[in-house]
Amino acid sequence: MAQALEQAWLLHPQAQAGSARNAQAAARVEAASGLTPGPATLSLGSASDRFHANQGQREWEVEMAVPLWLPGQKAAQGAEAASGQAQVVAQQHALRLQLAGELRTAWWTVAAARQTRTQAQQRVDTAQALLANVQRRYRAGELARIDANLAQREVLAAQGALADSDAALLLAEQSFHALTGTAAPQQLDPEPPAVRDAPGQEHPLRAAASATLAQAQARVRSADTTRRASPELALRMVRDRGAAGQPYANTLGVKLTIPLSSEPLVRQAQSAALAELAQAQAEIDQVERTLALDAALARRHLETTERQWKQAQERLALDTDTLQLAEKAFALGETDLTALLRARADALEAQALVGQQQVALMAARSRMLQTLGVLPK
Repeated sequence: MAQALEQAWLLHPQAQAGSARNAQAAARVEAASGLTPGPATLSLGSASDRFHANQGQREWEVEMAVPLWLPGQKAAQGAEAASGQAQVVAQQHALRLQLAGELRTAWWTVAAARQTRTQAQQRVDTAQALLANVQRRYRAGELARIDANLAQREVLAAQGALADSDAALLLAEQSFHALTGTAAPQQLDPEPPAVRDAPGQEHPLRAAASATLAQAQARVRSADTTRRASPELALRMVRDRGAAGQPYANTLGVKLTIPLSSEPLVRQAQSAALAELAQAQAEIDQVERTLALDAALARRHLETTERQWKQAQERLALDTDTLQLAEKAFALGETDLTALLRARADALEAQALVGQQQVALMAARSRMLQTLGVLPK
């Protein structure tokens, strides 16, 4: 199952974009750790009197400006970028767990369909063997024609059930192939039982919700430190002359631009960050409730499935013994074919139920592991 999960992960659309999201988050961390909050800008300018007086006046200006961090802004944005990087990783783990749940469902759907198909084939084989025996005794005059018709009807019913099971198996295998890109393995191994009955702190859904909350908290702190646009420090150099024939003079200057704060824009950014924080807190509370409820339901479902499997085994033993007695009685002529067919149908149904409950038990164990956030190994 772990290998099938890797194959399904490679085909998942969001997984294919995972490396790009990781690179984007890493770029944010790198940008937040820079010396300036943004790139420097270079300005070039020129002025002259060529188009009006044309006395040779010339002026050239070069200015390089760099933005500056506001107090506490660099640390806040660095924390926001780091929490965003952790959120990307946590969301990928949660997505992988969700994909594991889809795979487990498809895995045991194929197993159940194969089990049903095997039981249907066994019913066909036993019905055909019974038909051969009844026809032989009918030709010998030991049984009536109605018994031969009943045996023939059982063969047709078994063949119809086999055709239905073939269609269900084909659909289940196609769904598995669509999820993983490969056919389901011939042997569908069960997963080991869970070693605990409650989700741990490392559960991917809990970790993803916690990472989202941390990201929202960091965004609030970043919004608190960014109450205006970044100031700019510029270095200016001017080279000019007043008229033709005069020497050029060079001038150096420094310019500091401090943007004023806009209260509506500040409130807008802070309100958006606080809204994300409130939503993240509500989501983590919901995740906690959902995990606890799902674990309790999965535990009860597992216990119920184990009891049903044991009951199915007891019923199989009883119906098998009844079938053996009915076969002996039919061979001795002590009972009719209807009673034998009824006993055979009960035994086949009990045998099919045991197989189905065994698959259901393994699926319930996988469901418990899924609830606990354990990936296939």
